[in-house]
Amino acid sequence: MASQHLLTLTDSSFAETVAKAPVLLVDFWAPWCGPCKMLGPIIDEIAEELAGKVTVAKVNVDDAPAIAAEHRISAIPTLMIFRNGQLVERSTGLASKAALLAKLQ
Repeated sequence: MASQHLLTLTDSSFAETVAKAPVLLVDFWAPWCGPCKMLGPIIDEIAEELAGKVTVAKVNVDDAPAIAAEHRISAIPTLMIFRNGQLVERSTGLASKAALLAKLQ
């Protein structure tokens, strides 16, 4: 079940969201990606738990190819953390909930 606090970003909404969110976690994923499906529930839980503190969003690389290309997404899932519009963390592959929460502190 997807979190009501989880945004779906597109080519047209990505830049504005990055610019406005004090802290933003972005999950680059695709529906056909097995590890992405495993990470999805963790992203949903983080969106719920950190609602109001951290903006959590997903980018479907199939639906937003320009953003995926701009950020050189060559493998998924790729997670990016932005603070005040600046990329501060980037990781590819599965990550535990604890590891993600620690990076967001």
